[in-house]
Amino acid sequence: MFHDVRMRGFRRRADVHEVQAWLDARVLEPRVEQVPLAAAHGRTLAEALVSAVDVPAFPRAAMDGWAVRGEETFGAAETDPIVLEVVGLSLPGAPHEDEVHQGQAVRIMTGAPVPAGADTVLRAEDGHQDGAELSVRAAVPVGKHIGERGEDITVGRTVLEAGRRLRPQDLGVASSIGAGTLPLHERPTVRLLVTGDEILEPGSAPDGAQIVDANSPMLTALVERDGGVMLDVAFLPDDEAVLRDALTEARADILLVTGGSSVGQEDHAPRLLSELGELTWHGVGLRPAAPTGMGTMGDRHVFLLPGNPVSCLCAYDFFAGRLVRRLGGRSPAWPYVARTGTLARKISSVLGRVDYVRVRLTDDRVDPLMARGASILSSTTEADGFVTVPRDHEGWPEGHAVEVWQYGVLRV
Repeated sequence: MFHDVRMRGFRRRADVHEVQAWLDARVLEPRVEQVPLAAAHGRTLAEALVSAVDVPAFPRAAMDGWAVRGEETFGAAETDPIVLEVVGLSLPGAPHEDEVHQGQAVRIMTGAPVPAGADTVLRAEDGHQDGAELSVRAAVPVGKHIGERGEDITVGRTVLEAGRRLRPQDLGVASSIGAGTLPLHERPTVRLLVTGDEILEPGSAPDGAQIVDANSPMLTALVERDGGVMLDVAFLPDDEAVLRDALTEARADILLVTGGSSVGQEDHAPRLLSELGELTWHGVGLRPAAPTGMGTMGDRHVFLLPGNPVSCLCAYDFFAGRLVRRLGGRSPAWPYVARTGTLARKISSVLGRVDYVRVRLTDDRVDPLMARGASILSSTTEADGFVTVPRDHEGWPEGHAVEVWQYGVLRV
């Protein structure tokens, strides 16, 4: 049953982990598409990539020199060379087709196929060719300076596991085994509705009681970071009918609504979501993102994010981003890399809520920022990361070891 919290406040705030567990339990149908290698960087592999070929598919020279029979070089020295007959040339893409027989050698370049009969490459500096006569001036062990067939990759080897976020070198490996396209998770689609009579679009100048929107560029970048596609951003007034139409018409995997999610008289989004679909959660034990709401409209997931930008960032990372990442085949966990440090000052909290605290890092020293308001977005640019205080703690004392999630260091 929907409880209208406007001008009343929340009866209960849901536990952060309870809400995350609900998100993680959502049944999601994986969607896979074949994507050309040139467009696959940073995407998530949906199926394991298994090689059907050996790489290289032939023994190849690892040095410039001559392809020879290794045993025929034994005893050769600078002062007592062994003479062989040069019978041909092997180049990359243009191999010597005939077999190398006893007493013969083939001039060969790095990467070229080693002709049949030869089992060793004599380096250029260890021989001297005069016409068709090769003077071997050093003994070379059998098999030396040759890259064997399958030295890099063998038939049947899994070269890339499913769920891997593809790096540049991964695309090179895929290409080397003949893959022109890869099966990738489709990128989830997102639409953003920015509400508020006071909101100006990015690029505007602040004017009187109006403020320029900070959330849409931030959320667009976050969605892109997490593997989603921001289809469009709509700016709406605090008008119930307009928001109703926008919610009804917006088609995407995920709808984000910023503003209008709290307890003010113009906060229409929660009630509209409950009427048009299901408002599963509204009000979370999380500071500074308590007014967060979420639910569903048919097959669409809807997140009601607070308008204050720090709250918006926090709510996205804890909840909406979790689903964006999961829909795209990534881990739902935060993409930030964590490191441990020691608190320079205590952090105070209250039982029953999770606190999201911006901090600076100096070596292993962790300094909580004094500016902690939900609207002070510059605190997140001054911060190196954030610390969380669990709901069952009243804070951390000075000197306590904490885990800092670093804004600028992301998992690949």
